[in-house]
Amino acid sequence: MNEIKCPKCGAVFQIDEANYASIVKQVRDHEFYDELHQRENEMKDQLNSAVELTRAKTINDNKEKVAELEQTIISLQAKIDSQETEARLSTKEALDKVQNELAKKDLQIRELQSQLSGKDTESRLLVSEAVSKKDQEIMELKTRSEAMKDSYETKLQGKDQEIAFYKDLKARHSTKMIGEDLEQHCFYEFNRVRPLFRNAYFEKDNDASQGSKGDFIFRDYDDDGTEFISIMFEMKNERDETATKHKNEDFLDKLDKDRKTKNCEYAVLVSLLEMDNDLYNEGIVDMSHRYPKMYVVRPQNFIPIITLLRNAAMNSLSYKKQLIVAQNQDMDFKNFEQNMNDFKDAFSRNYELASRKFQDAIDDIDKTIKALEKTKADLLSSDRNLRLANDKAQDLTVRKLTKNAPSIAAKISQEND
Repeated sequence: MNEIKCPKCGAVFQIDEANYASIVKQVRDHEFYDELHQRENEMKDQLNSAVELTRAKTINDNKEKVAELEQTIISLQAKIDSQETEARLSTKEALDKVQNELAKKDLQIRELQSQLSGKDTESRLLVSEAVSKKDQEIMELKTRSEAMKDSYETKLQGKDQEIAFYKDLKARHSTKMIGEDLEQHCFYEFNRVRPLFRNAYFEKDNDASQGSKGDFIFRDYDDDGTEFISIMFEMKNERDETATKHKNEDFLDKLDKDRKTKNCEYAVLVSLLEMDNDLYNEGIVDMSHRYPKMYVVRPQNFIPIITLLRNAAMNSLSYKKQLIVAQNQDMDFKNFEQNMNDFKDAFSRNYELASRKFQDAIDDIDKTIKALEKTKADLLSSDRNLRLANDKAQDLTVRKLTKNAPSIAAKISQEND
């Protein structure tokens, strides 16, 4: 229990804990809200004071700035007025000067007119001659310009026709020089000069059994049937309007694999790709730094690359034949050596088998001998036992037999009696 004393009458009240806590809370809440309201009013007063001060300061600052701007405007206006005055004076002086100059010019013109009046006829004649001469020159220039224009238009028309021709040619070459037409072009070009390659083979590569194939394979042989050169060809092109432009390098890796797969010595890409690339437009491009014995050419260099590689191979044909002979001799020696080694291996294998069989036979004989010796020992032992048995049988008597059997001895004795 808690006691509360009234501040007016002094009476003391007894209240429980719950009521006491409630009263304390009410008092605290009332004091808190009073203090909060007081603080709120103070903050409002401070805020209003700060706003008024800021407003007054801003007004004063703006007044000062306005005064400065007005002073600047007055100063500028004074300068403008001064400059206008100077401009007016300068303009007036310039006008006076111009008028004076014009007066002088008028005077000079009148003097010249008076001087020219006497020479008017002569001047007219000179002017007429000059005009006629100029007209003649103008006519000649017009004639020349028209001739040049006609010549230029003729040349331009010729160029247009040439451009149209090459566009048509390129379009026809690109129809499927995007593949088959370029192949047909190369096939036609080769057949056109086929008499130069009597023993050559040049056909499409149709063998895709190993997952990939090229376009053409070229092989050439000498009169003895010895192959001395082989080339794997790939033909690539695309139209100008193709969205995705390919590069020559995109096809080199496949071409190298096809060369190796078909056991060809050289690989050549005949390409119309990258037509703006000067590297491929200047002639035969050696790509051996990337892939061994590989070249990229334009269609016009198709026959030249075959001829160059074939001639180089023919120059080394004699060496190749010597190499083939040496390889064949070496192969014969290897075959002889292999045959001898095979004979040695077979003889050694047969000797080992015979030796093993001989040893097995000897082992069997040894086992047989041991068995016979054992049988001999057994027979000897049996003979000894039989001899002992016979000796025992010879030594056997009725007395010995009935030694421990008196009844049987008695019967035998009775029978003998």
